[in-house]
Parts: sequence; structure tokens; C-alpha cells
Amino acid sequence: MDLVGTLAPHRRGGGDPAFRVERDGSVWRASYTPEGPGTLRLCWAGDVVQAMAWGAGAEWLLDGVPELLGVDDEPEGFVARHDVVRDQVTKRAGLRIGRTRRVFEALVPAVMEQKVLGQEAWRGWRYLLRRFGEPAPGAPHMRVPPPPDVWVRIPSWEWHRSGLEAVRARTIIGAARVARRLEEGPDEARLRSLPGIGVWTAAEVRQRAVGDPDAVSVGDYHLPGLVGWALAGRKVDDAGMLELLEPYAGHRYRVTRLLESSGKHPPRRGPRLPVRDYRSF
Repeated sequence: MDLVGTLAPHRRGGGDPAFRVERDGSVWRASYTPEGPGTLRLCWAGDVVQAMAWGAGAEWLLDGVPELLGVDDEPEGFVARHDVVRDQVTKRAGLRIGRTRRVFEALVPAVMEQKVLGQEAWRGWRYLLRRFGEPAPGAPHMRVPPPPDVWVRIPSWEWHRSGLEAVRARTIIGAARVARRLEEGPDEARLRSLPGIGVWTAAEVRQRAVGDPDAVSVGDYHLPGLVGWALAGRKVDDAGMLELLEPYAGHRYRVTRLLESSGKHPPRRGPRLPVRDYRSF
């Protein structure tokens, strides 16, 4: 299996305080589990993935390693219907769709990434974890994402310093207040019943927390163009993307992940969007 590739969606930018990839290919991930904070390290030991964990949540993290690495994923039933997809299936045969089992922990950075550049969202994620996350057990320089009750108590000026405006801050605080209910049943309808959570955010959460291979990020700024260019040689909108992905029903998220590494990206003809900084407002 592709260890780093399978876990890559859980990384929020190169400086993510809760996720680290070492030069030897080992992956570190910090999480606030139902048992408390914990840190997980995964690496290859011969032809076996070795797992080690620290902190109060260590046992919970170790128990969840098979699910995190996609033990319940079923790519064998996937049929590639385009040459580019078929080529990526061969090149990325070890890719799996795993799940963290932590809904709120996936929801917070997804809300931060709503309608902004990744760099802007990741800057806020880094600031708030370093400010309010506790040190990760057994992993110097890493931080554990705060539990829901801490997110609720973050003062307004700290949200401002992180670069998040009031709308996204309110969405995260509102979700934190019902976090326990979200963990019990993270279906799309329940997620979208929360103010500020739409189809895009719900899909991003389900991809990571539930390991849903069919959750399409409808409303994404770049994804329709990528899918259209790779599968049809032209840019399309959300409706066109869903039409192109229809033959892959049940595996549409898997297809988008494969296409992201295909190199089949539409040419850039306009200036890059600027990174906004709400801290100067």
C-alpha cells in the first residue's frame, strides 16, 4: 500500500502541527481521541506497517490503524473507464481511502478552507493549534488539535489573529457545541443541518472521517476544471463534473484523488488569487 499517499488528505499544509512526514517515509499524526490526546507513528518495517502510539489516546489510535489505512476500502470493485484513470490505477495501486473516525476534527479545518486559498486556511490552522492545542505526546514540536470545548472558548480576538473572519469562527463554534452528536452519526444530512455547513464541507469531512469513496467536493474552486480537463479535455462546471463522474458512482472521490496526481491539469491563464489577511482589517 501507499502509506504516505493514503494518509496525505489528513495533512493541512506543509507546516501542519498535527501531521508530519519524516524523510524515511514515517508518518506522525496527533489527534484528540475519545480517550484523550494521543500521537500515532506509522512506518514500514520490511513488508509490514509498524504502528506506535503515545498518550492517553494511544490504545484508541492503535485500534483504529486498520481503518485509517483503508482496511474496509474496496478498490477491487472499481472499474476505470478512461485511459487517464486506468493509468493512475496502475501507478497508484497502493492508494486506499481510510477513515480517522474523528468527525469534528475533520470538520474544523474543512470549515477553515471554505472559499479561501489553502495557504490562508492553513495559516489559521497552524496559529490556533499552536495557541490552543496541547503538546503532542511523544512528538516534540507537534500539537494535538483542541477538543470541542476548547474551540468554544476561543476569544474573538484570537480568531481574528488567526486570520479567520466571524462567519467561519461561528460555524466552528456551533459545530463544537454539538460535536458529540456529530460523532454518533456523521451522515451528510446531519452535517448539512448545521449553519455554515454545505455540500462541499460535508463531503470533505466524510472523505476523511468516514472514508467515503464517493463523497465529491461539489463547489470546489479547482476540482471541476481538473476533472473536466482530465476526462474530456475541457473545463466544466459542477454539473459537468458530476456528469463526467456518473459512470464512477460509488467511487467518485477515489477518481478525483487519482486525477489529482495525473498531471492532467488545465493551463493557468489568469493571475493567481491573492492570499487575504483578515488580521489587517
